[in-house]
Amino acid sequence: MKILVVLPRFPYPLEKGDKLRAYHQIRCLAESHDIYLAAMHDGPVSDSDMQQLTPYCRQIFLLEQGAVRRCYNVARAFFRGLPLQCGYFYNKHNHRRLQQIIEEIKPDHIYCQLFRMAEYVKENPIPKTLDYQDVFSKGLLRRYEKASPIAKPFFKMEYRRVSKYEAEIFDCFDGRTIITAVDRDLIPHENKDEIAIVPNGVDFEQFQYRGEEKTYDLIFSGNMNYAPNVDAAEYLANEIFPELRKQFPDLRLVLCGATPHARVRALQSDNVIVTGWVDSMAEWYAKSRIFIAPMRMGTGLQNKLLEAMSMKLPCVTSPLAGRPLEAAEEQQAVITCSTTSGYVEALSQLLLDTEFYDKLAANGNRYVHEHYDWKAATQRLEEVISL
Repeated sequence: MKILVVLPRFPYPLEKGDKLRAYHQIRCLAESHDIYLAAMHDGPVSDSDMQQLTPYCRQIFLLEQGAVRRCYNVARAFFRGLPLQCGYFYNKHNHRRLQQIIEEIKPDHIYCQLFRMAEYVKENPIPKTLDYQDVFSKGLLRRYEKASPIAKPFFKMEYRRVSKYEAEIFDCFDGRTIITAVDRDLIPHENKDEIAIVPNGVDFEQFQYRGEEKTYDLIFSGNMNYAPNVDAAEYLANEIFPELRKQFPDLRLVLCGATPHARVRALQSDNVIVTGWVDSMAEWYAKSRIFIAPMRMGTGLQNKLLEAMSMKLPCVTSPLAGRPLEAAEEQQAVITCSTTSGYVEALSQLLLDTEFYDKLAANGNRYVHEHYDWKAATQRLEEVISL
């Protein structure tokens, strides 16, 4: 089957969750299908990044989007009543170019990642699947609840527009996928149960236990310019970590990830390391004792948790991030906490109780191997595409 994959970003390097998902799905789909990739980009794509995808794609088409066009199309989306995210990723020139690509390669199926790309293909008669990935409207509502008074009107407006759009585009696609049942249940459409659950996976070859000496005590990772991660990093460094250091004064915390926001960089201290971009997240996991993700905003599955569990790091997180890991807490594969004191208590126990530490690490490792394999997950996507 010829499959045209339409993405809002070129899926390499793997510093964002949507890129990670797209890259591994393309890699697995290419074993049985001819993959054609059309990806937006707003800067040069290096030859080395292109070479990461060329083994899996028959052709790669880059759809350039400059800053001036982005501004124009965001304004246009505002007056049309569309989500501003749709305007940010849309322009007529790329729409015409994508239609030419479709006419040229004549795909059997179009796989579109994220609602923000739906405007390009929603009216095309070729069978197509939309990957909602997460329920973005709920994420915006959570950001609205924590936003400053100045920002609240923006998030409220965008929440309403995205919620409406998520429902409207449902019937434009033949198939729909999403990462977790938790997010599916929040999609604002009466037939949301028809959305197929296609989870993420873990690169078990890269993220495997190494048994290295531990240099750091706690680690939190992710794109450090993403608002939910910025909020979690501040909460961790300013509230949880100081309380924990009253009992363990020599603890070291790592905030590891690309493009750290100024608010994250400001957290740097003698005991708090802000890394910025790293070539290998696995190396930093291997040097750390405990993974903590105190998420208070956002939606979807946290890939960072899966990777840490795969490397036998005991993981402590919030109910918001832990809920999509079905039955993980019941299987004692992860600890979830709702309060600062709860985090401090859980982390203290892990630092003091070796038997408890080893049990949680082993359970998490077993859990992620049983539930999050990229090949098995992509087979579910193939079933949707093949209907």
